[in-house]
Amino acid sequence: MQTRPLGNTGIEVSRLCLGTMTFGEQNSEAEAHEQLDRAVSFGIDFIDTAEMYPVPADAATQGRTESYIGSWLASRGSRDDIILATKAAGPGVAHLRGGSRLSREQIHQAIDDSLARLRTDYIDLYQLHWPDRRSNFFGRLGYEPDEEEDAIALEESLSALQELVQAGKVRAVGLSNETPWGVMRALHLADRLGLPRVASVQNPYSLLNRSFEVGLAEIAHREGVGLLAYSPLGFGVLSGKYLDGARPEGARLTLYERFKRYTSPQAEQATRAYVDIAREHGLDPAQMALAFVNSRPFLTSNIIGATSMAQLESNLASESLRLSDEVLDAIEAVHRRLPNPCP
Repeated sequence: MQTRPLGNTGIEVSRLCLGTMTFGEQNSEAEAHEQLDRAVSFGIDFIDTAEMYPVPADAATQGRTESYIGSWLASRGSRDDIILATKAAGPGVAHLRGGSRLSREQIHQAIDDSLARLRTDYIDLYQLHWPDRRSNFFGRLGYEPDEEEDAIALEESLSALQELVQAGKVRAVGLSNETPWGVMRALHLADRLGLPRVASVQNPYSLLNRSFEVGLAEIAHREGVGLLAYSPLGFGVLSGKYLDGARPEGARLTLYERFKRYTSPQAEQATRAYVDIAREHGLDPAQMALAFVNSRPFLTSNIIGATSMAQLESNLASESLRLSDEVLDAIEAVHRRLPNPCP
C-alpha cells in the first residue's frame, strides 16, 4: 500500500482510505467490523467518517457509524495504528444540535460527541463537512452572492479548531465540499492569524466529476492541501451496474431514489463510454475508475466504500492496477467529449 503525506502535518496516510457512510444503514455492526478488519489487513490505515453518518441522514440513525467504529476500536485495541478522520456538519441538519452550524460552541459540542461515540480521546483529522455559507457544493451550479447575515465566519470556525488542537483533541484539520476561494481563504487566515493550516480538502472526484482539476488541483499542488477523493465511483455508477436503467436489488440507487447526482442522461452516456474502454482492455470498470483516481498527482487519499465484502475486495485490488497510456488516452478523449457530466 502506498502512503502519501497529509499536508505538512508529518502524518502519512494510505493512498486508499476506507469510507464508512453505509455503516449503520446498509451495513450492520458485524459487517462494519469485518470491513474494517479486512481494510487494515490489506494495509489501509486511514478511516473516514462523520458525525451525521450513516447516509441517508436521519435522526434515528445519526451517529451510528461512529459508534460502530468506536466499538471496533475498543475491541481491537489498535487506536494508535489508525489515522481516524471525522467531520462536523455544516448548516442545515435539523436533528443535530437543534440545527447544525459551524460556530465555536457547536464545533466544541460536535467533537465531544464524536469522541464519545468513537471511544477515543483524539481525532487525527477533523474536517468541516461543508461551508457555513452559500456556495458551490453538492452539485450547485452558478453563483449567487451570500446575503445571509447570520453566516458563521470561517475565522470563527478555524479559531474553534485551533482550540481543539491546543486541547489535544485534534491533530490536524481539513475542509470538505469546499471551493478554491474557501481553501485559499482558510490558508490566508492561518498565515495571518496563526490559526491551524488546513491539511486536506475532501471533495468529490471521479471520471464523472473532475471539476477539482479547475482551481483546486493547483492549490493542492502549490499549497500542499491534497485531495481526499469521495464518490470515486459516483455512487457505484461507474461500475456499469446501473446502465440501461438497471437497478440491482439492494444497491444504493435502488434503495434511495433521491440520489440523482450521478444518474442524468449525460452521466449514462459518459459511463457507457468509460465502461466500454475498460472492457475493451480487459479491465474491471470499477477498478479502472478507481485506478484513475489513484494515479492523480494532487491526490492524498482515495475514499473507497462498499456494502459487501466482494465489493471491498474489488476496490482494494485497484491499488495495484496501473493504467496504460493507451487507456489513459482513451479516458481523456471521453473527458474532452463529455466533460464533468456530474459536477
